[in-house]
Amino acid sequence: MSVTEQKRPRARNARPKIEKAALELFIREGVDAATTREIADVAGVSEGALYRHYKGKDELAVALFMDTHNRLGEMMASAFLSDGTIEEKVRGAVTAYCAFADEDWLSFSYHLVSLNRYLPHDTRRDDDPVSVVEKLIEHLMDTGDIPKGDPAIMAAMSLGVVMQSGLNKIYNRLPGPFSQHIETFTRTILAILYQK
Repeated sequence: MSVTEQKRPRARNARPKIEKAALELFIREGVDAATTREIADVAGVSEGALYRHYKGKDELAVALFMDTHNRLGEMMASAFLSDGTIEEKVRGAVTAYCAFADEDWLSFSYHLVSLNRYLPHDTRRDDDPVSVVEKLIEHLMDTGDIPKGDPAIMAAMSLGVVMQSGLNKIYNRLPGPFSQHIETFTRTILAILYQK
């Protein structure tokens, strides 16, 4: 145990502090550049406190990604299983996504910038966000509510509307709250779904 760790009192509620500090550092410096020592210092806890909750930085990074990824899947499923028209369901999903971005910008940003790194390690599941959207689109095609097509490409294009916009917001190219674009996102996704 280092001298710094001996002097620092045991942190209460260390886990949320560790996760917030990790998100800040992972976004600013990248997962590879950030160290457990830096995460602990920013969190105001000992490095040992981090290891009491996570085996290391990599487990923490994956856990933070999957927490948001699973949450987004639940939000999509909830929006699409609700009563209403296709437009109301799409608007509900877009509204939930934008609200999440505005309420928890750190987690939202980290998820978007980490997709390429961590998504390939997630096994395809029925409840991941992409599969949820794909299944809905396939169902709408089967019932004749939207034109037939490839559900995978339609899901990719629909998700791209909000995800690419999210990346532009991360890089300061889209000012203001994300929620101010709900109607534009909704109309664009509906145009994709109804295209022939």
